[in-house]
Amino acid sequence: MVTTIERTMKTLITAKRVTLDEMDHLSIGKKTRLHRMLYEYGPKNGTLLFLPIDQGLEHGPVDFFENPDAADPDFQCRLAVEAGYSGIVFHFGVAEKYMKKYAGQIPLVLKINGKTTIPSDTQAFSTLTGTVEDAVRLGADAIGYTLYVGSPAQDQDIEQFTQVRIEAERYGIPVIMWAYPRGEAIEKKGGRDSLYAIDYAARVACELGADIVKINIPHTDPNKKSDQPGEYKNLDLSYEDSIRKVVHSAGKTMVLFSGGSKVNDADLIAKAKAAMECGATGLIFGRNMWQRPMENALAISREVKQMMEQF
Repeated sequence: MVTTIERTMKTLITAKRVTLDEMDHLSIGKKTRLHRMLYEYGPKNGTLLFLPIDQGLEHGPVDFFENPDAADPDFQCRLAVEAGYSGIVFHFGVAEKYMKKYAGQIPLVLKINGKTTIPSDTQAFSTLTGTVEDAVRLGADAIGYTLYVGSPAQDQDIEQFTQVRIEAERYGIPVIMWAYPRGEAIEKKGGRDSLYAIDYAARVACELGADIVKINIPHTDPNKKSDQPGEYKNLDLSYEDSIRKVVHSAGKTMVLFSGGSKVNDADLIAKAKAAMECGATGLIFGRNMWQRPMENALAISREVKQMMEQF
């Protein structure tokens, strides 16, 4: 008798990166914009390297303490252009105020919802801060939307996302979902970064119609492993196989793995390489890049990009 674990391991063998050619369901507009980011900017080989700078809203100015120069969005714009990223992520106000100087030099991903970190995440919900029409007017090649999987407010969240997805389809602009497990229910089922939570988030993005999903690399707390539902508590996957499992669950949704808080260079490169080797379409690294002086930020960005060019 074939066990659940054996079936899971077989799926991991087949987990692979989704290519643009396989996404034959996309409209011409979406394919055109994705092609630009996948093959005309960044590594230019069908992979993606994004530089997000939405932390000023999401975390507050505290994230700029380590590198005060980064409080000026022009710092990230120059970094993205000079290091050769696939795109930069801004909220509406920053995009409108700072992107004109760099129009055509770096693709824009407009983040159209967000929240501050002041309230707790127990009822996590990000309200709209922009529209798909704003993104088109600003020349964006994609929009970003945060959906909190498992939050008590997820009904409202899913309804809001659905309206955004409909508008994005009408305008032919790709949708990147920041799929973040949040809330008390998730914490009781292994935690927000557990394999169960991240795997679920990847599948939610596919089910709801995202073109790309941004997620964390899963890390299950050994002390909470048995809290995960169903067969997840019995799975004993390696770091790499956990990544493959998530990529497989995302189906025809491209997967971006995020960098999270700042780590040392060796750990950053190892994390990035593992993600790419295990089927990720790309990486979205923010604080690990721009919380450094420009010279160092350029050096680590180019090192990551050079590694990605091998895939």
